[in-house]
Amino acid sequence: MIATLNGKLIIKELNYVVVECGGVGLKCYVTQNTHATVGNIGDIVFLYTHLSVREDALDLYGFSTSQELDVFKLITSVSGVGSKIGLAILSEFTPDKIMLSIASGDAKSLTAASGVGIKLAQRIVLELKDKVGSISAGELNFDVKAVGNATANSSSKEAIEALVSLGYSQSEASLAVGRLDQTLNTNELIKQALKSLARGL
Repeated sequence: MIATLNGKLIIKELNYVVVECGGVGLKCYVTQNTHATVGNIGDIVFLYTHLSVREDALDLYGFSTSQELDVFKLITSVSGVGSKIGLAILSEFTPDKIMLSIASGDAKSLTAASGVGIKLAQRIVLELKDKVGSISAGELNFDVKAVGNATANSSSKEAIEALVSLGYSQSEASLAVGRLDQTLNTNELIKQALKSLARGL
């Protein structure tokens, strides 16, 4: 299996790049995030890769970070989610945002990715919610435990519903409320969460 590529970038198209390694050009499909950070033609680049083996094709997918690769593998482990959908979701969101959406049960936000309808988004959240911890907490820019806290009691749930009705996403609301003292009443949770959201969490 090809785990990484380290070589000269010789072709850079909208959804793929070609990296020359030892005189061989290897085509890698990439996310928009990787495309934006991979470098320019002629640069020496390094990509984490995933080889997809099918009856009619061998496709290589390249990622600028190991976290992006891990999330890609996690998403594509869901039944009905192929590599194209995995790339589409990672092109629309950072790995952190995807994990936050899954951890908080925010299927709706995932529908912003091309080709992802609400039923597929709900399946992704349902199948992966308990697996979010498989991405090392040290690699995430949010606290998975905090998101879990947000569903711990009725006051938290009510506060989240209120924040969502004010226009915040389920993920943003869950994270903001989950970081607070869960013994506070609903009004206080809303007030403090709004302050936190105003500061950009």
